[in-house]
Amino acid sequence: MRILVVEDDKDLNRQLEESLLNAGYVVDKAFDGEEGHFLGDTEPYDAVILDIGLPHMDGISVLEKWRSEGRDMPVLMLTARDRWSDKVAGIDAGADDYVAKPFHTEEVLARLRALIRRAAGHASSEIEIGPVRLDTRQSRVTMDGTAVKLTSHEYRLLAYLMTHKGEIVSRTELIEHLYDQDFDRDSNTIEVFVGRLRKKLHSDVIETVRGLGYRVA
Repeated sequence: MRILVVEDDKDLNRQLEESLLNAGYVVDKAFDGEEGHFLGDTEPYDAVILDIGLPHMDGISVLEKWRSEGRDMPVLMLTARDRWSDKVAGIDAGADDYVAKPFHTEEVLARLRALIRRAAGHASSEIEIGPVRLDTRQSRVTMDGTAVKLTSHEYRLLAYLMTHKGEIVSRTELIEHLYDQDFDRDSNTIEVFVGRLRKKLHSDVIETVRGLGYRVA
């Protein structure tokens, strides 16, 4: 899953990035509203963490522009604790949820997981397909109840496919959601990761749809 963090406080931005990376996400960063708007308008994200008080363009304006342009990714807005009016404005502008500063990063991660689940139509933090179970809260995969050791890239690929179970996901879409904007992207690596997952899971849960991509169902 690929997340955009738009926060001008460099320390907080870095803190969020580290927490997201440790939780298994891919992260792009922006430090002002104009840069954030550009990235959100041109790159596909599974969710965005957006601060209200940004230089050059405030978070409310960024969000309003995204929504008016048809960008529907889940947005978690960061607000000041004593500014209830910011929370109302954020929700009215199209935010899906908000967290008041100061906050614990665990709360941000939990709310982010919930937003991504809801966007994909899942109510639970666990997704089960045949003998394979994905626990998005623990970033853990089990096969018939036994933990499966995966690399970060293998986990991200499997998590994306299982979150979008039943859908055909192209290699291009996987690349866009598994790597950040600066990564040297190569579609051949997707086939390598799929092959490794099939061996580790000892299962045909990942189906190749010839000429289109992959699907789990």
